[in-house]
Amino acid sequence: MRKGFTLIELLVVMVILSILVATIAPKIMEKPQQARRIKAKMDIQNLEAALKMFKLDNGFYPSTEQGLKALVEKPQTGRIPKHWPPQGYLEKGVVPLDPWGNPYVYISPGIHNRDFDIISYGADGEEGGEGYDADIGNWEE
Repeated sequence: MRKGFTLIELLVVMVILSILVATIAPKIMEKPQQARRIKAKMDIQNLEAALKMFKLDNGFYPSTEQGLKALVEKPQTGRIPKHWPPQGYLEKGVVPLDPWGNPYVYISPGIHNRDFDIISYGADGEEGGEGYDADIGNWEE
């Protein structure tokens, strides 16, 4: 009496495992990308709230040139805010990067019929794109 598996049995198991990996892996791999997009949307909402506080205190939004940096460092060029708080407008004193490690893009006035636009260029870090590479902006609902 022989113990062990035949080559055919091993091949059948490998085929079954391959099918499982091929069907399950994409679904598992998709979750981190979805989470990154949700994180980007939350970051954008937080930046939007901080910019609105900036405007309430100073009567205007930072210019595109001043950028989001105006939320953590008092601008020294352009229109200077008179009521900028010493602790700034962001809790950690740092403008976050998007979940893919790229800076958020800030444009004021916005080009999407808003006072300002905040944009993450998504997974590819380039303007445009589809799916997980699509841009994420504060004008989206």
